[in-house]
Amino acid sequence: MSTGRGGESAQAGPIRPVGRGSSDVRGGPVEPVGEDGSDVRSRRVEAAGRDRSDARSRLGEGEGEGVGRGGGDACRRLVEVAGRDAAAADERRRLGAGVAAAIVDAGFARHFVPVRWGGSAGTFAGLLAGASAVAEACAAAGWCTALYAAHGRLASYLPEQGQRDLWADGPDVRIAASIVPAQGRAVAVAGGWRLDGEWGTASGVDHAEWVLLASLTAGADGGQEHRIFAVPRTEIRVRDTWDSVGLRGSGSNSVRADGLLVPAHRSFTLDALLRPLPDAARCHRVPYPMVAAPIFAAPVVGAARAALRAWTAERLHGTAPRSGQKLLLADASARIHAAGLLLDGTADRADRGEITSLAVAENRRDAATAAALCRAVADDLFRAAGLRAQSRDSRTQRAWRDVTTAAAHGALGLDAAADAYAEAVLAGGGDR
Repeated sequence: MSTGRGGESAQAGPIRPVGRGSSDVRGGPVEPVGEDGSDVRSRRVEAAGRDRSDARSRLGEGEGEGVGRGGGDACRRLVEVAGRDAAAADERRRLGAGVAAAIVDAGFARHFVPVRWGGSAGTFAGLLAGASAVAEACAAAGWCTALYAAHGRLASYLPEQGQRDLWADGPDVRIAASIVPAQGRAVAVAGGWRLDGEWGTASGVDHAEWVLLASLTAGADGGQEHRIFAVPRTEIRVRDTWDSVGLRGSGSNSVRADGLLVPAHRSFTLDALLRPLPDAARCHRVPYPMVAAPIFAAPVVGAARAALRAWTAERLHGTAPRSGQKLLLADASARIHAAGLLLDGTADRADRGEITSLAVAENRRDAATAAALCRAVADDLFRAAGLRAQSRDSRTQRAWRDVTTAAAHGALGLDAAADAYAEAVLAGGGDR
């Protein structure tokens, strides 16, 4: 999963349905893609980590949620630790070590790791709900939470020996990534590849044990391949380049490799992510473009909830709300709720729906729309927050910055999502 913020694109070929039906709908170009934590946020994470009555948890019945390997207590600790560290993470421009450890303890690093390596092969419902809840406490922590999990799923496409290199000692491995766009240089050498150059915006890299990097390489047909490489974090240099407006605590720094040799078994091509892994859990049978945007959207929804909570505390508590403020409170909460429902729908399709090009396009459409709703809400709240929100210590301001930055990710672009959706609908005769 790319952690880059720029435009992201990869050509998705036809996606054949999995499940009901047999029609082949052809898809178009796809772009891959309070501080201390309240009880409500803790309960959301806990529900995401246990297979119980919550509707999102029910989606994962039979395959396991994966989140919360330490039970509800570990999930509550993650929310609490992330909330306490949120302001400091914003200042230091990376997560605290305690937050990174709590992400592992709560089961996110192993969430999509195959069961044979001790992982959970969990559901998208569990991840999206959990990452969104963590983002309510700290958007940067929610962002890294989502990506550490997502990158474990991508690493599952490595050859067997490559997976063994990562997970032979256990599934709780934090993996950062910078795979879209392809950067740096990769040259084929005996037994593998030599990497040189720089890769930008690898979120959470300071606390990662492994990093996925991507470069363009010569393909067998004379064209170029977008190839992904798994490298130990200790074999590359991290450059302190991340100084953004929002998601400052994500530590999305650049990394550099100089003559780094990568064995062939730690590499695969990006187009492999379009194909289901054989005899795999459901989470490894879903094409990358179907789930990339929802994973990036989950922290946006959580951060928007935090923005509303912060605005309410800073503007409405202790005063008599004016009619316009009441209207904004109701309208903002409804739009955020709608965004959450859209996100739940993407998880439902990914976890148990029929996989077609139209379903992929619907997920991209809904995730991008959810992010756009949240961005608009954050803008409205910030404009209505008054002079208080201009202060550095304003939680409304920080939430606005986080939502604005996260929603600007290339995977959440509405124009590209609309193009893909229209193409999928028209390819099917417009019957939708």
